[in-house]
Amino acid sequence: MTASLLRPAAAEFLRIACAVPDLTVPTPCAGYDVRGLLDHLLYWGPWLIAAGRRVPAPAPAGGEAAVVTADWRADLEKQTETLLDVFGTPAAWTGMTSLGSAPLPSSVVGAMVLGEFVLHGWDLARASGQSCAYAPEAATAVYESAVAMGDQARSMGVYGPAVAVAADASPLERALGAAGRDPAWTA
Repeated sequence: MTASLLRPAAAEFLRIACAVPDLTVPTPCAGYDVRGLLDHLLYWGPWLIAAGRRVPAPAPAGGEAAVVTADWRADLEKQTETLLDVFGTPAAWTGMTSLGSAPLPSSVVGAMVLGEFVLHGWDLARASGQSCAYAPEAATAVYESAVAMGDQARSMGVYGPAVAVAADASPLERALGAAGRDPAWTA
């Protein structure tokens, strides 16, 4: 996986997220409405940034609840740009880092960032009736990452049970299924 997949995925993610008209509708991401998913993204983004910079994670401040403010679009744009600055170089994907207290390869954190853009971008698109267009290479990278960390992610409640998809499914549909999302989900 390369850092080059991030910028186009982030642009599509922001296009979708910033066009969401209603924060109260459900998303395919289990347990989250749009506001809850945005809270999740804005809460965990600084953790991913810290891991990419190889600095201590920020002190938790009340959890994921109520992170979304009136300026959430600007906050999300700024956070996304910072993630791109941090993970936009090949060096950010090498060596080891930690996410909180868990040591892990930096490439895994980079893959998480790409997964956040693609999977949660799709979640927001489906919730708000928008289309999404991620590069097949980005979707394939997310699929490979979801397969590699699927069992651990499911045991931690990050992914739901894998969803079977058709043999001729698109790379995005395969990634969604591996991450526990039903590509046919509708609001």
